Amino acid sequence: MNKYVITIGRQFGSGGREIGKLVADRLNIAYYDKELLIEAARTSGVDSGIFEAADERSPRFFANLWPFGQGYSSGSYFMGNTPLTNDSIYRAQSEVMMQLADRGPCVIVGRTADYVLRDYCRVFSIFIHANIEDRIQRIISRGDSKNEEDAKQLADKKNKLRAEYYNFYTDKTWGASESYELSINSSILGCQRTAEFIANYISDLI
Repeated sequence: MNKYVITIGRQFGSGGREIGKLVADRLNIAYYDKELLIEAARTSGVDSGIFEAADERSPRFFANLWPFGQGYSSGSYFMGNTPLTNDSIYRAQSEVMMQLADRGPCVIVGRTADYVLRDYCRVFSIFIHANIEDRIQRIISRGDSKNEEDAKQLADKKNKLRAEYYNFYTDKTWGASESYELSINSSILGCQRTAEFIANYISDLI
């Protein structure tokens, strides 16, 4: 089974990105998070800032924000009679995910990668959640918020956006255990040991 992708869904502040990178390092495979947006922008000919602005936001939140032609570069395959929309950005990201899967095993964080690649290759879909107290402390420690109340509000906002995005583009429910192969509370083992657990699980199956 040479063609596989590990996808990481995550609550904001749960350490999902860190765990995903640790898993990739342990398995000696590629890791994509924001790198996916850069790659999608490069291959589509659209300014990377547009992919950043629309990142994991549903069309209801971010529909048709840019007028036709804004953000295009020469050679963009978006050029045509259709305005630049979240759907076209989503399609570009999806195509890049398939291209990345073709390059070899990798970890992809968020962006409905588990759903996009479900029929394309073997997908190990993981969801990382954590106790709210731990999420708050991680959010503060990395400088995203200055106090506990702000951190909790930011976590709630980010998780709502991620849920709306995931639920809009898939036929599954963001964060629900039945939507993933593994759902893990990183508060129990911590990031390092959670990554070890996931890597060992994958190694036993490939």
